[in-house]
Amino acid sequence: MATKEPRDDAKEAKAPAAAQAQPAGAPKVIWDDSKMLTSYANVCNVLGTREEIMLLFGANQAWHGGQKEVTVLLSNRIVLNPFAAKRLAQLLNQGLNEYESRYGELKL
Repeated sequence: MATKEPRDDAKEAKAPAAAQAQPAGAPKVIWDDSKMLTSYANVCNVLGTREEIMLLFGANQAWHGGQKEVTVLLSNRIVLNPFAAKRLAQLLNQGLNEYESRYGELKL
């Protein structure tokens, strides 16, 4: 999994969905991406306890089918409390619904 330096064109991306629907009287959120790193992952796993949800990201670099064993190089772990994890799940569902309405259903 490669980590890249912050990109200037990332600021051109659409504002996060959470920033678009602010309740009246809520403070304005400023998204500072000046120190953000970008990583690529094609594998994700989720682990959890009562107090936290962990997202593990990595890269499967096995390009040949039929292997008896595949090593996934884990590179990032994100630890969330359950409330943040649930908000993330809602945002991911919203983003995937928008994607599928534009490009068609993703079949797993």
